[in-house]
Amino acid sequence: MSNFELPQKFFKWAYEDRATMVRKLAAGEKVQPETLFLSFTRHNPVFISNGPAGLNGSVKGVGFVPKKEYLQETLDAYLRHIDSGWREGYSQEGLKLLVTHIWSPEAKTRLDFSILGSLELAREHSWVNFQSNKAVTLVFFEPPVVSFEVRGEIEIFEDGPYHMFLNAQHDVYHKPNKERWASRPAYIVHIKEIYDNSASKDGFGTRLL
Repeated sequence: MSNFELPQKFFKWAYEDRATMVRKLAAGEKVQPETLFLSFTRHNPVFISNGPAGLNGSVKGVGFVPKKEYLQETLDAYLRHIDSGWREGYSQEGLKLLVTHIWSPEAKTRLDFSILGSLELAREHSWVNFQSNKAVTLVFFEPPVVSFEVRGEIEIFEDGPYHMFLNAQHDVYHKPNKERWASRPAYIVHIKEIYDNSASKDGFGTRLL
């Protein structure tokens, strides 16, 4: 969506603060373990689904995705790195690519903030539910008080550009295995509503979007 904007409060927490952390790691700066672990709460919400497998919560990684006109260009850069093979320093090189294409100040204008991308690695309860009910709620929690709730609709991709991209975005940092991509469906979450559920005077279910 060209006119879509994330609420500033959520945008700062989910993107800008996370971008700062990723850039520090890519630059080799030392980060305290507790600070690093807390920063991952921006990446690992609980996906709430409901369907034939029952009401379910599953922690999954999420990431921001380029606009369609930049998707192939970014994917090509990832694939060049992945196809060069696993070696010492692979993850650090991949992290620098992620900074360039996702987390740099210049990259912000290239991203579609109306969606979030994820991979299905288990194909269990969430997968069963999303076959029949595309409604999803993502619950983010950063101890001790910060929490956001994102409500949306899941779109499933088992092939095509988004499927390739989200698998590549995972493997550009982690040890790559392209043979597994066919068994890892991709989710695109189309954001509909956002709430501040933090335990603060401005939170407790305050609607932001």
